[in-house]
Amino acid sequence: MSTVIDGSASVTINSGAILGITSGTAVASTSGTSIDFTSIPSWVKRVTVMFSGVSTSGTSAFLIQLGDAGGIETTGYVSFSCRIGAASLAAGGTDTSGFVVNSANLATATVSGQMMISHLGSNSWTEQGMFGSSTGLGLPSGGGKTLSDTLTQVRITTVGSPATDTFDLGTINILYE
Repeated sequence: MSTVIDGSASVTINSGAILGITSGTAVASTSGTSIDFTSIPSWVKRVTVMFSGVSTSGTSAFLIQLGDAGGIETTGYVSFSCRIGAASLAAGGTDTSGFVVNSANLATATVSGQMMISHLGSNSWTEQGMFGSSTGLGLPSGGGKTLSDTLTQVRITTVGSPATDTFDLGTINILYE
């Protein structure tokens, strides 16, 4: 690995290639209980999960879970998200089975926004997110997770074991860098 400096900025070159932002393939979130993005390269240091008008059939909060070669990890997360209304904090919640995004608590609400998941070192990751809902609520989130191995996949699902709310509207995609 080498660094090239042109006087105003530096660019890190890995294996002779300049690594930029790569977009996944957008997925219509119109069916099923989970959406997986797999084959994330081992060099990735940040993954951004993006929602556009996403809704489910129920009122469960969304979960974003990380995985490695051994599969999706469903324990050991530190995660908090709340719903903020125009006048006050509407509700908050924690989750240890994934990075939680509190829903607008209505089956008819849609959620748009993004969560940035950043590599802290070793197999540790942190997240911060900001989403908005069609009901006028802001949905900030934050948390952390240490994986057992290198990140290779991300899953978007809902709270519940197993998740029972199905996706019924919107689009989800990831960027990685």
